[in-house]
Parts: sequence; structure tokens; C-alpha cells
Amino acid sequence: MIYKEEETFKQKNFSRDLLELGEYELCTFTNCDFSNVNLTSMKFIECEFIECNLSNAILNQTSFQAVKFENCKMLGLNFENCSEFGLSFEFHHSSLNHSSFYQCKIKETRFSNSQLHEVDFTECNLAQASFDHCDLLGAIFDNTILEKADFRTSENYSIDLDKNQSKKAKFSLNGIAGLLNKYNIQIEK
Repeated sequence: MIYKEEETFKQKNFSRDLLELGEYELCTFTNCDFSNVNLTSMKFIECEFIECNLSNAILNQTSFQAVKFENCKMLGLNFENCSEFGLSFEFHHSSLNHSSFYQCKIKETRFSNSQLHEVDFTECNLAQASFDHCDLLGAIFDNTILEKADFRTSENYSIDLDKNQSKKAKFSLNGIAGLLNKYNIQIEK
């Protein structure tokens, strides 16, 4: 396994030119294509992914520690297959549609200005997570820990408060309908 530190990778197509198996620390990946790439056992520590496509990448025991994703396309990713050790990341202006965080322990994760359509957060620990201006249409929250999570600026979420731990979670008055969906009632302004 190789070790790369503080390197910059720009406009690389890793679905054609394979990324070497190894540990990448403080590296920046800009406008790179990782779509359908096997990232099994790769380690990314304090890396930044900017305007990258990681859609359908294979994440078996992939390590993401303090990683930032900015303007990335990340469709259909199975984050539950990642290494649990030090798992932490943040997402800004990214699309994570159809991805899964099933049973992930990702407290304090920050999602901002991102699209999270049909993302599976079942049995995930999202305590103190922040969903800032996110679109959560069809996202699944089932037996999810949402204590002190912040949804105040997000939209299109549907959360059954009886099936999730949501003590001290924050919601806006505009999003209250997403907490009452199970009652099949009509709410008008």
C-alpha cells in the first residue's frame, strides 16, 4: 500500500486510470471521476473531494476520516460498508440520492445545501447532525437517533417521531407537516 500526503489530483478519471491502493492524507481531489470505482480498503484522512463524481463507487472497508465533499455527485453509495473507525465527513452542495447510511454512527455530521432524495438513514446515529438547506424527499428515518439534530432550514422530510429518537431535535414551523404525515391529515396555511 502506498502513502500520499498533501497531494492534489485534478481532472483524473479513476474509472479508467486506477487510483493506487493506499492511504491518502490531506489530499485534494478536484473534478475527478470515481464512478463505479472499487475503493475497497482505501484510506482518506482529512481529504477534500471537490466537484467529483463518486456515484456507485464500492466502499467496502473504505476509511473516510474528517473528509469534506463539496459539489460532488454521490449517487447510490453504501456508506454502511465503510470502515467504522473514525468515520466522519461533511457534505456541501452535493447530491447523495439513493445512498445508504444504514446503521452508521455519524454523530455531528454536517449536510448543507445538498440533495438527499430517498437516502436511507435507518438505524443511523445522527445525534447533533445538521441538515442545512437540504432536500430530504423520500429519505428514510426508521429507528434513527436524531437527538439534537437540526432540520430547521431543510424541506421535504417525513419523520415519524414515534419510531425515532428525536429528543431536542430542531424543526421549523414550515416543516411541521413532515412530522405529521403518518396521521394523513391536511394542513393549510
